[in-house]
Amino acid sequence: MTAFSDVAGPLQTWVLPALLGLGLASATGLRTFLPLLMLALAARFGLFGIDLNDRMAWLADWPAIAALAVAAAVEFTGDKIPVVDHALNVLGAFTRPIAGAIAAASVFAGVDPMTAAIAGLIVGAPTAFAFNAAQGGARLTSTATTGGIGNPILSFIEDVLSFLMVVLAFLAPVLVPILMIVLAVVVFRLARRMRSRLDTRDGAIQADPARPS
Repeated sequence: MTAFSDVAGPLQTWVLPALLGLGLASATGLRTFLPLLMLALAARFGLFGIDLNDRMAWLADWPAIAALAVAAAVEFTGDKIPVVDHALNVLGAFTRPIAGAIAAASVFAGVDPMTAAIAGLIVGAPTAFAFNAAQGGARLTSTATTGGIGNPILSFIEDVLSFLMVVLAFLAPVLVPILMIVLAVVVFRLARRMRSRLDTRDGAIQADPARPS
């Protein structure tokens, strides 16, 4: 019994929060506010056993939830509009690592706020930045390939991936590393497919002058 308690303590305090934080941070790499909104709602209604660090309990307050809901709706809509989506992606390079750090720090409920903040920075910020960089590469390739026409479709795919990543992290945090690999592969393949189309198009343009008129 004592041995189980010795294992359960670090598992509940560090391992599961770290895995959940990784899942949330990877989702914030694609969407800044949606994962935070989902986390706030889960904590507010006691879903999935989510507990927040005392210093981050404000996330579950109604004013914060309302602000996150508005911000998520604006991001969702704006990311479907040409030019606006590019501005959001540039801004996301700064906001999404911050959101990832906040989300990750919030779920370290069993430690003091300073330790939780440090853990959030270590777990959340680099993860969110990496996924945002991958998303930015896919978006730039989509813009070059389709002239921006394909960006709304890509944006919707990112919405779905971000949502599913959060839900799956809530349900099975131990599977988060596998889910992160799957998500990274999906984003990478989207970028590679668009890059292939761009290369094909460029090759056709270069070969066109050699064709008989």
